[in-house]
Amino acid sequence: MILVTTPEVAGREIYQTLGLVRGNTIRAKNIFRDIGAGLKSIVGGELKDYSKMLTEAREQAINRMIEEAEGLGANAIVNIRFASADVMGTAAEILVYGTAVKMK
Repeated sequence: MILVTTPEVAGREIYQTLGLVRGNTIRAKNIFRDIGAGLKSIVGGELKDYSKMLTEAREQAINRMIEEAEGLGANAIVNIRFASADVMGTAAEILVYGTAVKMK
């Protein structure tokens, strides 16, 4: 599966547009992780637990989008975009979406 954030792939021709595909996941924050992050924010630096959590969430959302595209018979997804939103005070959604296409 070809995945790109551009509307086309150099050297490849889109011959069929199949439509919007998306994948999402909602992740809850961990109270113990929040305490550690609060302490880390005082001294600065990367919040590694949150980085890992968001990386895993993005990968899961991408995999769900790919599954939806494969179900349509796509061999590529173009114009991929990411969005995130707070669902409630302790949870956030990661959404990825794009256009499923068939390429030569």
